[in-house]
Parts: sequence; structure tokens; C-alpha cells
Amino acid sequence: MGLADHPRALWALAIVSFVESSFFPIPPDVIMIPMILARPSRAWLIAGVALISSILGGLFGYAIGAFAFETVGQPILAALGKADAMEAFNVRFNDMGFWAVLIAGMTPFPYKVITIMSGWTGMPLATFMVSSLLARGIRFFLVAALLKQFGAPIRDFIEKRLGIMFALFLAVLIGGFYVVKFL
Repeated sequence: MGLADHPRALWALAIVSFVESSFFPIPPDVIMIPMILARPSRAWLIAGVALISSILGGLFGYAIGAFAFETVGQPILAALGKADAMEAFNVRFNDMGFWAVLIAGMTPFPYKVITIMSGWTGMPLATFMVSSLLARGIRFFLVAALLKQFGAPIRDFIEKRLGIMFALFLAVLIGGFYVVKFL
């Protein structure tokens, strides 16, 4: 809470959001939630900063996957005779890429894993950007809206159950599409 009302709190949030999307294990919620509770009038600004920096960090994660895999991972896989298996994985991942990024962006699954894998598999950048913007936007702005509306009492729900609720919602949504498509 001490950092939440600090004059440089938005910068700290931006840095944490950026690095969390590419390689850092701690989510921006640990800074974002206290910031919104300390200054609810800035909830939309705080969510916007988290969103923009997370998207930029996601691009950095994408670049890590795109460039580090080419120089390190691919030669190793070729030497082990696994290059064809990776090609098949890349095709499967990219076939469901929009959904993979969307789900990882809203649930407790580490978003950084998907950003790196998206670059690694060569997912189209436009698909990656649209799904990242949608997923992270929903996540950060929903947290901001809940905190702005309900304040501290909703904090426990957000920290412990919101990711699970997103996962359940997406499972029902995907299940619904499956039922409509095959029945």
C-alpha cells in the first residue's frame, strides 16, 4: 500500500506489467490492486497503464520466442532429429493461437509462457496482438471496475478466485461453441 500512493507508482506498475508479460513471475495485480484501492478515481488510468505496458511486454516476450528459438533451440532440435515434431507442434499451436493467448491472458496461466511460445511458433503478429489486447484489456479493466465499484471487500475475491472464474467462463464458452458446432 505504501508504493500504491507513491508519485512514481504508475511507473512501477508499468515496469512490473512489462516484465511480467515477458519473463517476470509476479503479476501486476500486486501493485495494481492497492493502487486502485488507494485512489479509486484513477482506476481507469491504472488499468490503462497496466494494459499498455503488458502489451509492450508481450511484444518483448514474442521477440524472445522468435529470435532466441532461431539461434538456440532450432539447431538443438535439428541435431536431435526433432525438427519435424516441432513443426507439427507449431501448426497445432497456431491453429488455436487466438484462443491460447486469450485464455492465458485472462486466467492464472502464466501469460509470459504464451507470449514466448507465440513468437517461437511464428504465430501471426496481428493475431497475437488482437488476442493479447482483448485478454489483457478484459482482465485489467474488469479488476479496475470491480475495485472501483466494491472497494476493499472485493479484494479477496479478485486475488483468490477471479482467475478461476475466468477459466470456468472460458470453459463454458468453448463448450458452448463445441455443442453448437457438433450438435
